[in-house]
Amino acid sequence: MAHGLNPAQSDAVETLSGPLLVLAGAGTGKTRVVTFRIANLIRHGTAPDRILAVTFTNKAAGEMKERVGELLGYAGKRKKRGEKRPEPTISTFHAHCVRVLRRHATALGYPAKFSIYDRSDQESLAREILRLLRLPGTALKPGDLLGIISNWKNESIHPDQAPMVASTDKEHLAAAGYRRYQEGLKTRGAMDFDDLLLQTEVLFDQHPEIRDAEAGKFDHVLVDEYQDTNGSQYRITKHLAGKHRNLCVVGDDDQSIYAWRGADVTHILNFKNDWPDAKIVCLEANYRSCGAILEMANRLIKFNAERHDKVLRPSRPDGVRPRIAQHKDETKESQSVVGEIKHLIENEHIQPRDIAILFRTNEQPRLFETELRKADVPYVMLGSQSFFDRREVRDIVAYLKWIDQPDDEVSLLRIINTPSRGMSPKTVKTLMEHAVADGVSIWQIMQRRDIVADLSPAAQRGVADLQSVFADVTARAKSESLSAAMDTLLTRTAYADEINRLYDEPEDRQNRMASLGEVANAIGAFEDNRDDADLTGFLADIALSGREMGNEKDKLAMQNAVWLLTLHAAKGLEFPVVYMVGMEEGLLPHSRSVKSGREEDIAEERRLCYVGITRAQEQLTLSMALTRRKWGKPVPTIPSQFLYEVTGQATNPNQFRKQRKMARR
Repeated sequence: MAHGLNPAQSDAVETLSGPLLVLAGAGTGKTRVVTFRIANLIRHGTAPDRILAVTFTNKAAGEMKERVGELLGYAGKRKKRGEKRPEPTISTFHAHCVRVLRRHATALGYPAKFSIYDRSDQESLAREILRLLRLPGTALKPGDLLGIISNWKNESIHPDQAPMVASTDKEHLAAAGYRRYQEGLKTRGAMDFDDLLLQTEVLFDQHPEIRDAEAGKFDHVLVDEYQDTNGSQYRITKHLAGKHRNLCVVGDDDQSIYAWRGADVTHILNFKNDWPDAKIVCLEANYRSCGAILEMANRLIKFNAERHDKVLRPSRPDGVRPRIAQHKDETKESQSVVGEIKHLIENEHIQPRDIAILFRTNEQPRLFETELRKADVPYVMLGSQSFFDRREVRDIVAYLKWIDQPDDEVSLLRIINTPSRGMSPKTVKTLMEHAVADGVSIWQIMQRRDIVADLSPAAQRGVADLQSVFADVTARAKSESLSAAMDTLLTRTAYADEINRLYDEPEDRQNRMASLGEVANAIGAFEDNRDDADLTGFLADIALSGREMGNEKDKLAMQNAVWLLTLHAAKGLEFPVVYMVGMEEGLLPHSRSVKSGREEDIAEERRLCYVGITRAQEQLTLSMALTRRKWGKPVPTIPSQFLYEVTGQATNPNQFRKQRKMARR
C-alpha cells in the first residue's frame, strides 16, 4: 500500500493516460484518489497548468486545491503578487465556463463583461416578460416560468425548440415567454446560471476553432461526481477531452440523486460505450460505516437493475445492527426519536452535532422541531435565508453590478432611487418608455441631455448624482482597489443613513451594517487571493458561491446541535448516529415517483434511501408512523417498500406494484 492507498486506490492513482472511470462507492476515499492522481500526474512530468479538474461545488474545489497543495508542498504558502507559479485549474463546472465565456462571449453577441443574474434578477425580468405577454396573474407565475425554462436549459432545449417539446398548458405559455426572456437577458448583457453551461455548449458547437483552442489548454481532464452531470456538462466534457482522451471521471451511479435538476445517471452507466478503451477501477473499501450498516445498504441497492455491479466492503467491525421502529402516528414518531436523542446526549455522552435526523420532504421536520424545543435539545436546519438574499446586501451588490455593467437594467432599476434621490416612479416610467422606443438601455437614455432636460429638477439632480457615483466608484476601482471603490460607494450613497431611516431598533441597524461589512470583507479576501482581481471577477465569484449550501453546512458544523436535513442535503456528510424518519410509501419513495409508475423514478428514490443509510457511521434507525394525518384526519400508511428490501423480506420489486395499486384505489 503506497502513501496509505489501498490497491484499488493505487491503481486509479497510477493510471496516468487514457479514459479512466473510477467507481467510488460511499465512504471509499474518492477525494483522496482524485488529489493523489493530480499530484502523481505532476510528479510524472505533466505541467500543472495543463491539468483541469472540475467538480460541482466551490467547497469541493477548494478542498481539492488545498489537498493538492499539501501533496506538492506549497499548501499554506501564499503566492507573492506577480509571481507566476503554474498550478492545476481546479474549479466548478460553472466557474470554468465563466472563464471560457469571458474570453469568447462576444462571439455569441454578449459583452465580455456580461452580468450573471441571480434568482431575484431573473424574477424581475420574468415579471416584466409576463406583463408584456399580458398573461393573467394565475396562469403562469414568474417562478413557474423560470422553473420550466431552467428544466429546458438543463436539457439543452433552446427557445425555438420549446414550442415543439411543450406538453402542458403552462409549458406552452412558458414557450412563448422563453424567447422573450432570453432576448431580455441578451439585451441587458446578462446570462442566468443555466446559461453558463448552455452558452458554453453553444459556443463550442458553433465555433470549432474556439472549442479546439479551449480544449488545447489542457492535456488531462478530471471530472468529480460524474453521476451528477447534466447533458451540457456531459457534452462540454467530451469537447474538452475528445482529442487527447486523457479523461478521468470519478463518481458513483448508486448516489445519483439529482435527476430533478437535470443529472443523467446514464452518463456514468454508459461511460464504456462512449470511451470503449476506458479502464474501470472500483473503489469498494468503505472507511465510514460499520459492517451491519453496509450490509443493509448493499442489500437495498441491489434492487436497482441498471447499475454498475459493486459491493461496499467494511473496513470496520459489524457494530450495532440498524433498527426499524414503528410508531402509532407521526406525533409518537417525533416524540420517540427526540426522546432517544435526549437519552443519547445525557446518558451516552454523544454530542448533539454527531446526530442527524434525515427526512424526504420539507414538511416533515415541523413536529421534530417542536419536540426538540420542548426537550431543550439544540438543533440546526439547513435552508435559512442566504446572506446574499438580505435586502442591504442585494442593494449594494446591485450597485456593483450596475457599475460593472451599466446596461444591466434589473440592477439599475433596483438602485435608481435607493437611497432616495428624487427619481419618482413617474420619472422611471418616462425613462423606460424612451429606452423601449429607442431600443437602448435606460442608462444610455440617462446620458441624453435633451431627455434629461425635460425631467423635473429633482429628477435631474438624481440623474446627475447617479452619474457622479458611477464616475467616482469606477475611477477609484481603476486607480486603487476594489476595497477602496467599495468605501467610495458606501460614502457616496450614504447607505448607512438609509439603514438608520429604515430600521428603528439599534440591534437591527447594527446587524444590517455588519452585513455590509461582510461584503467589504469578501471583496478584500477576493483581492488577496487573486492576482487579476477585478469587479467582474468578484461578481462572478459571489454569483456562483451564492447558490451553494456548502458555506451554510460549514457554519452549522461549528454549532454543537442536532442536524435536521433533507436526504438530498445530507449527501457528502456523515454522522455517528442517524435517524431516517417517515419510511412510508408516498414519503420515501415519494408520492410523485409512486404515482408515475416508472421504475426509473423508484430507482432514484432507492438511491436516495441508499445515500441516507450510508451517512451513518455507527448507529442507524429507520422509523415510520402507522398512521399519518392528511387534512386533519389520521390515514393508515403503507410501510416503504425499501424497509422490506433492506431486511431481506423482498425478493422481487414487482410485489409492491400490486400493493401500490390497491393503495391508490
